Amino acid sequence: MSTIWLKLRMALVLGLLFGLIYALLVLVMVLVGFGTPILFALFAVAIILIQYVSGPKAVEWSARVRYVEPHEEPELHAMVDELAMKAKIPKPKVGISDMPIANAFAFGRSKKSGRVCVTRRLMQRLDRDELKAVLAHELSHIKHRDMAVVTMVSVIPMIAYFAFWSMLWGRRGRSSGNAVAIALVALVVYFISNLLVLYVSRIREYYADQGAAELTGQPHYLASALYRISYDTAVIDRRQIKGSEGMKAFFASDISRASKDVTELRDADVNQDGHLDRDEVQLFAQRANVKGTARMLELMSTHPNMVKRVQRLSKL
Repeated sequence: MSTIWLKLRMALVLGLLFGLIYALLVLVMVLVGFGTPILFALFAVAIILIQYVSGPKAVEWSARVRYVEPHEEPELHAMVDELAMKAKIPKPKVGISDMPIANAFAFGRSKKSGRVCVTRRLMQRLDRDELKAVLAHELSHIKHRDMAVVTMVSVIPMIAYFAFWSMLWGRRGRSSGNAVAIALVALVVYFISNLLVLYVSRIREYYADQGAAELTGQPHYLASALYRISYDTAVIDRRQIKGSEGMKAFFASDISRASKDVTELRDADVNQDGHLDRDEVQLFAQRANVKGTARMLELMSTHPNMVKRVQRLSKL
């Protein structure tokens, strides 16, 4: 999947998303008047503003983030310093999360207000090169403004859902027949747009993987880190994972799929040392196939299938 193909896919899916919501609003305008689309637009603006203002604080609270100074975590800060300089972005705030899983995430309103966080468990499970690769992946999210992109497109299913409930329960009298028709259309738009938003999220993960490869020059370390993250998550008590699943769209990998990811990647670890070296990644990428069921499950995931990610990292 080349960079040009990634950009083309991104442009097509964004065009389709905004085309769907535009068509829905035109339909509402034609059948029930001009006022209702304005209400939906105001609803969308309100949601975006709420997410923009409260989003970072909500993430910090949910993930139990504590920001650390360079004297507290000098090696972690040194890696972020180096990667931010290479990425040509302001250095983000560096935080550590006490969530009981091995993972990392980035968030913020803009490049200037970016924050990158790792869990303590991640720092214990990865070696230096693997940790650096994961940090490079997260800083690439900040560089590509992925938080803003996903925030914008995630509003579209919300508008469709709002239209569905408003038309289904909020209209009476002569226009009720039209309202029911609009409600059914809005419900279809809601399901389709949700799938497209998930697809946008998966494309942004590919972008971040590529950014990590460019920043480190060692794509196989990210593949190894993803394998180790999945392996560690797979052995954790499911009750602990469930408490963090609300954050999974932010993580470097989908924690809900950890057991499946380990099953698919286990053959890559030829010497069974728990890491993937360059040769193991390339050999696995040549031999591995993504099954049809895995492709179907991927449609409902915020992250690409792990085998496909490793294959693309091999090509990089």
